[in-house]
Amino acid sequence: MPKIFQPLDDFKVVELPEKQLPFWKIAGPGAILVGLSIGAGESVIWPFITAKYGGNMIWAAALGVFLQLWINFEVGRWTIATGETVYTGYNRIWRGFAPLFILLTVVGWIAPGWARTSGLALKALVLGPGGWGSDTFWTIVTFAGVVLILFGPKMIYNSVERTVEALVAIVTIGLILVAIAVGSMDTWKALGTGLINVGHIDPEIPVKDFFSALVFAGAGGTANLFYTFYLRDKNIGMGAQLPGLQNPLRSRAEKVPATGFLFEATEENHKRFTAWWQYVKKDQVLFFWALNTFTILLFIFGALAVLRPEVVKHGLAAVPQKGQLIYDEAQILGKIWGTAGQKIFLLVGVATLFGTQLALVDGVSRSISDIIYTNFRGAQNRDLSWWYLLIAGIWIVGGCVITFVMEQLNVSELGFLFNAAYMGGFAMAIYVPLTLYMNYRFLPDFAKPKRLSTVMMLIASCVYIGFAISSIVWEIKQLIGG
Repeated sequence: MPKIFQPLDDFKVVELPEKQLPFWKIAGPGAILVGLSIGAGESVIWPFITAKYGGNMIWAAALGVFLQLWINFEVGRWTIATGETVYTGYNRIWRGFAPLFILLTVVGWIAPGWARTSGLALKALVLGPGGWGSDTFWTIVTFAGVVLILFGPKMIYNSVERTVEALVAIVTIGLILVAIAVGSMDTWKALGTGLINVGHIDPEIPVKDFFSALVFAGAGGTANLFYTFYLRDKNIGMGAQLPGLQNPLRSRAEKVPATGFLFEATEENHKRFTAWWQYVKKDQVLFFWALNTFTILLFIFGALAVLRPEVVKHGLAAVPQKGQLIYDEAQILGKIWGTAGQKIFLLVGVATLFGTQLALVDGVSRSISDIIYTNFRGAQNRDLSWWYLLIAGIWIVGGCVITFVMEQLNVSELGFLFNAAYMGGFAMAIYVPLTLYMNYRFLPDFAKPKRLSTVMMLIASCVYIGFAISSIVWEIKQLIGG
């Protein structure tokens, strides 16, 4: 083993904590993942694709969310059984996964498309798209809001959970009002047709764009892995054996173990694991799958209703201009339902995108700091919360700088978002089969994935690996053709 790596301790054998509280008193981790999921893919990428290619590929949005449900199950399985993050589990298989997942996280999320789009939506809500201030200025404003939420309260998780839950409520209620305002039987029929049109892919859409849209239906990329941190900080399963991440600016940091635990295969532990596993399934089915599918279909419904060729009579293009998709949709809605409709949709856009921005800064900072703290020699001389603060600070400053540079080069935020999804798809092609293998290799027999979970994870692996290979072939053809 190279000297740069810190040796990983073996699992400590302890009793699995008992689930004592009812579901609704410990709900929350799935809601944060929903806040992350109903972001750029739902409010920008899928409405854009719907406006450009029509609604015949809506089935792929529903499929993307459904496949990620099973991925999240397996991420949750590992964490409730061991208390470890999935990153630590991956590194028990091969130490090279530490730098690889840092690279995948950076490449996938470094271009802050969600933050820039959040800033644009806020600007449109307050002043309109032609109002004062550059993209960079409004991006800085939204990042300032992220800083206040992350580093204001003592416990970072509690602040993120409460904020995201409020934003999800705004988004859901707002989308229902929008659907009531613009809905028609023709639109509902188009939505239903697109859902059952399974397998249809518009011949004009590039493989890269379709792959990106499939990945960003749901959390996507390494964002699904953030679930491991939310379960730990909510004291779910074996996560109760570890302290939650504290704000280093507000409290004295607590030493966090770098590795986790396993339990003996006793009847009592079997019973306790089953109770926690039922919690994970309910958390993901109710919040991630049901609510996320509902909101993405409502966003697409709105796009089908207002982002179509018929809207040319209102003086707007059917496909919104880059940089003002949220505003264009809201402006069309305003012509149908007045100023109130316009403001409601802009508020939905701001809540959606800011929730994603907040959860991504938190999740990326947790991921990179956890990998560094656990795997590299000397890293544990500093507290985990110190690494979190450092990574978050670098990420926020870097996001503002990149937004400024891209704005000067006239590169749109849509390019940022499609790039994040595209890179995230390659990450999923790696970690989806890896997660399944990890759970089979290390967990006690009764905690291992059962037949249905195994089949669904194998299907998901084939989908992401297949599209990753197809995308590489497409890129090579583009190079040769160019």
